[in-house]
Amino acid sequence: MDSMKKKEKINPITVTAKIDVPNQSAEKTCNNSWCFFCTLKEPDSPLRTVGIAKFFKEMPVRDDQEHVLVLSGLWNIAMSQPNDPVFPSLGIFDCMASLINKGIKDRDWLLRDQNIYIPYYAAHVIGSYTMNKVEFAEKAVQSGAIPPLMELLRGKISWVEQRVAVRAIGHLASYEKTFDAVAVYEEEVVKLSMKLASTCLDVVYLNFVGVKDKKKRLKYHSDLLTRGVGGLEMENRKAEEWASQLQCWSLYLLNCFACKERSLDLICQKDFLIDLCYIWGGLVNHTSPAGVGLIRILCYSKTGRKNIAESKEVIENLCNVSRSSDDWQYMGIDCLLFLLKDPDTRYKVLETATLFLVDLVELCSLPDRINLGEAITRTLLLDFKETKLKFKNKKFQKALEEVWELKVEKRKREKMMSEEKVAERRLFVGLIKQEAKHLFWLGEVEEAALKYSEALEVCPLRLRNERVVLYSNRAQCHLLLGDSDGAIRDSTRALCLSTPPNSHSKSLWRRSQAYDMKGLANESLMDCIMFINGCIKSETTKRAKIPYYAARMVSKQMDATWIFANARSKISSSQVNKIQEPYDECKSSNDEQQYDEMMRMVMEKKSYLSGLSTIFEEPIDVKGGSKREPGGGRRRKKAVVARSM
Repeated sequence: MDSMKKKEKINPITVTAKIDVPNQSAEKTCNNSWCFFCTLKEPDSPLRTVGIAKFFKEMPVRDDQEHVLVLSGLWNIAMSQPNDPVFPSLGIFDCMASLINKGIKDRDWLLRDQNIYIPYYAAHVIGSYTMNKVEFAEKAVQSGAIPPLMELLRGKISWVEQRVAVRAIGHLASYEKTFDAVAVYEEEVVKLSMKLASTCLDVVYLNFVGVKDKKKRLKYHSDLLTRGVGGLEMENRKAEEWASQLQCWSLYLLNCFACKERSLDLICQKDFLIDLCYIWGGLVNHTSPAGVGLIRILCYSKTGRKNIAESKEVIENLCNVSRSSDDWQYMGIDCLLFLLKDPDTRYKVLETATLFLVDLVELCSLPDRINLGEAITRTLLLDFKETKLKFKNKKFQKALEEVWELKVEKRKREKMMSEEKVAERRLFVGLIKQEAKHLFWLGEVEEAALKYSEALEVCPLRLRNERVVLYSNRAQCHLLLGDSDGAIRDSTRALCLSTPPNSHSKSLWRRSQAYDMKGLANESLMDCIMFINGCIKSETTKRAKIPYYAARMVSKQMDATWIFANARSKISSSQVNKIQEPYDECKSSNDEQQYDEMMRMVMEKKSYLSGLSTIFEEPIDVKGGSKREPGGGRRRKKAVVARSM
């Protein structure tokens, strides 16, 4: 065990080789007696330890234009070796907290040299070291890291610093031993996080991405995003990634309170619950369930279920997620089942949820859930006869009867069916299917749909492959007849029966088109991506060919689901007054004036802010990532660019 710990530690003698220092070689002879990099190379271990501790203690009170190089180096180490105990034990948290405080309180110092980068890097270092180790989180709290992080979260500098502040505070709130220290600011933290999650995309678009003239963008933001490499396109791509992380980390911080059933009345505000429905983990942060993840946590509590059940829009969005090929489909299903099992919310959502869940009763499993179809069936048929009489909605009654017939009566009738009888039925179904295809090609689409329905009536439940084709073909008929809801229902049923679920290519494409007809861009995009992935896997040649129509659909839906699509729409439709930043409620008018003045001075002094072009934002060989990082290990479907049309 001790030998493993030794391997994890950074060797301070060689650590400078791992630090990207612009315009300075780690091996170059240095005459500066107060040099951090020389201290790291000190061969005598006790002297090196004393030197590092002394440096951390004196750094905040010294005024040195090399500070930014040291901070960027510390950031690099923290990102690559977040579990190493050396720097946390020598006072790095005290040092970082003091530097953030200095940047907030001393504007002249902040705008001198390249010091404006320092609060960002200092908060990032705190967040990286507290990412995995509770003992590091405790040291950070004891060092007074929370108050300066709160100042950044309030927006005392800009959204860039808010991003790393909410990340660090989220890590501190995730541990039992440090949660209470964050909870001292509970109401403010929750309000700020809600505001950030709801409005940060508008803020980033208005203040950065929507600013087309690169010269008018804050130089230090551009430098942090790209390190001086790449033009507007690269900056916009990184800004998109950072904005998504800011949103997802804000939700993660809210999760920490929701898990403990804290501040639920605040989090469950109706408008915010609706906002959550449209916050997707997206193709940027592949591991974050984003809005639906927080909604599921809220569904664990009675207060959360009560508020969610009262919003028709939230329920419909959960239903749409449950009938999609999104990675978080199972979360949508979970939420609906929680609501249906609670006697206080069951009858508020039953009518709406049944019309969607009826299509999922034959779903065997998803990557994170097994026997989902059976769980859905049991929940829907609870008190079947009484429930049927309670509601007069004909569509609801028909859907409930369909579940009963399919999962109870038909299953009972076929339980003793012999293999010979099954084979006979297979032949009969095949004949009806041929008739349906013939009618379809003659243009008799409605008659073809009726024939497919007839075939489904007599087709045994165990003939899953045959039923996949029948449902999928009937979905195509619905599409041609302009019945998008019918197409979604039948293609969903086909996808539930496919092995593995959501893998039948034709059904994916048909449902993608149906969702497009209904204006559900995200669901359409997910299905289309899955369809394209299926096309690639089925190709035996080296150059996979992607259908043009699928590539066109992906392009259309990617534009519609772009993370800044709503912000762009707001700006283009009406040139309103400047969108209020998420921390405005917590600012005094004096704070606003100081912020605006500082941004003006930054623009004037941008010649001093020459980027840090050799420092990279991504972690340096962080093995396995962190379960708390939105960009970590869980996969998310990605669109594959066609190499050949």
